Amino acid sequence: MSLSPYVPIIGLFALAAAFALFSIAAARFTGPRRYNRAKLEAYECGIEPSPQPIGGTRIPVKFYLTAMLFIVFDVEMIFLYPWAVSFNALPVFGFVAMSVFIGAVFVAYAYEWRRGGLDWD
Repeated sequence: MSLSPYVPIIGLFALAAAFALFSIAAARFTGPRRYNRAKLEAYECGIEPSPQPIGGTRIPVKFYLTAMLFIVFDVEMIFLYPWAVSFNALPVFGFVAMSVFIGAVFVAYAYEWRRGGLDWD
């Protein structure tokens, strides 16, 4: 068994590691060093960070529902685009399978709508 087919892959990994190490070292020597209190604090989207106990307050479910909505529609687009491109080459089974998938996505959308994830206050 020869290792010659793996030499380009190993070389690419070595080049990537060397570039990463060089970038870190170069940033250390060339970057600005003007530290102040604001730069050393945690950044929370422009809001003053507030210390909360572990467990703190409960986050409203609406945030999770919005995240779920984005995930559902991202996954839908990932599956719909290749299906639309090869629609003519697929038999009736492809149409039925995508109809079932769109039905499942519609159930998730209806759940999101019912729980109030689409209502913005």
